[in-house]
Amino acid sequence: MNNLQEIYNLVRKKTEEICNPLISEDYVIQSLEEVSPPKWHIAHITWFFENFILIPFYPNYKLFNQNYNFLFNSYYNSVGKMIDRPIRKLLARPPISEIYEYRKYVDFYMNEFLKNEISNEIKLILETGLNHEQQHQELLFMDIKSNFYYNPLKPQYIKSKKYESEYQELKFISIDDDIAIIGHQDDNFFFDNEKPVHKAYINKFEIANRPVLNGEYLEFIENDGYDDSRYWLSDGWIVKNKNQWTSPMYWEKIDNEWFVFSLNGLEKIDNNSPVTHVSYYEAEAYAHFRDSRLPTEFEWEYIAKKQKVSGNFMDNGFYKAIPNNDNSIIKQMFGDVWEWTSSSYLPYVGFKSLYEGLGEYNGKFMVNQVVLRGGCSVTPKNHIRSTYRNFFYPENRWQFSGIRLAK
Repeated sequence: MNNLQEIYNLVRKKTEEICNPLISEDYVIQSLEEVSPPKWHIAHITWFFENFILIPFYPNYKLFNQNYNFLFNSYYNSVGKMIDRPIRKLLARPPISEIYEYRKYVDFYMNEFLKNEISNEIKLILETGLNHEQQHQELLFMDIKSNFYYNPLKPQYIKSKKYESEYQELKFISIDDDIAIIGHQDDNFFFDNEKPVHKAYINKFEIANRPVLNGEYLEFIENDGYDDSRYWLSDGWIVKNKNQWTSPMYWEKIDNEWFVFSLNGLEKIDNNSPVTHVSYYEAEAYAHFRDSRLPTEFEWEYIAKKQKVSGNFMDNGFYKAIPNNDNSIIKQMFGDVWEWTSSSYLPYVGFKSLYEGLGEYNGKFMVNQVVLRGGCSVTPKNHIRSTYRNFFYPENRWQFSGIRLAK
C-alpha cells in the first residue's frame, strides 16, 4: 500500500469511527434545516470520490446505484439535480447498511485506482476530496450534537473526558503597525479561497490573549445584554427577537443554575471554558458590551502565522472547548472554537476558482457570510492552518463558534 492509499484509508476510517456510537435510528435524524442526517454525510463524501475521480478516470467503472447522484449531491449544480437540503431527513431508504456497502464498494475501487501513479490534476481532486471529508467529519459532530439536543432525553454521544478548569486572566496584547502577507504560501494543500497571496496594512491595535469565557459571557446575559438594543446590529436585533434568543445555543437554566448540552450530555457550565455556539450577531453584541470589537480576518491571520498550530482539536477527544493553562502570550488561536472575525466572506483580489465542477466548492458562496478562523474542538488537527477561511451566515450558531476581542 502506497502513501496516498494510506492517507485515503485513514481519513475514510476516521469518519466511520465518528459514527460508531450511533444506532441505526440516529442516522436519519435532521433536527434543523442547516443540519444533515449522518447517513447523508457518509454517503455524500463517498459520492464525491465516485463522481469526481472514479467516473471520469477509472476505465469501465460501474456505478453502485444510478440514483445516488440525485440523492447525495449537495450543491454541485453543474453535476446534476439534487434533493432539497431540508428534506434529507426523508431518506429512510436506502438503509444505512446499504450506505456502508456503498462506502466499501467505492473504497475498493479507489484503492485499486491509487495503486497506480496519478496525475497532478487527479491528485488535487483527491486532496480536495480528503479535506472535504474532514470538513464533513466536523459537520458530523455538529449535526449529531444538534440531533441529540432536540431529543428530550438529551442522550450522551460519548463519556466526558476530564480536564483541569483554571481561570486565565484576560489581557490585551498591543500589536504595532505593519504590512501583512495574507494567503497561503507553501506547497501544502490549500482551498482556493486562501489565494492569491497579497498584502494588507495592519493598523496598530490590541487583541485579547484568549477567547471570551462562559463566565464572562454570563455577565452579558445577567446585565440584560439580550434585551438592550444599543449593543446589537439592526439585523441581529431582528434575528434575536424572531428566534427569542436569551443565551448561546445549548444553554439551559435549570433551578436557577446554568447548564450546557455537549456531546457528553447535559452538564453544568464551566465558567473558565470558552463560550461556544454563539452567532456573529451575538459575538458582535458582546464585543460592543465590552467596548471592544471583533478582529478582522487579516489581523487574525497576521498573528496566527507567527504561532504553531497546536491546541484542543478533534484528536484530543474532548469534543468541546476547554480552558487553556499554557504559558503562551496569546492562547488558543487554534482549536477550541472557531473565532468570528469582522470580515465579510469575499474573494481576495485576483481570486480564481478551481477547475470546472470543483469551481463550485467555495467561490459561489462569497456573499452574505462572515469569516471565522482557527478551527475548533471537533476539527482534525492536520486539517487546519493559519490561512484557512471558514464561513457561515451571521445567524448560524450550531457550529462550534466563539469570540476573541480586539480594540
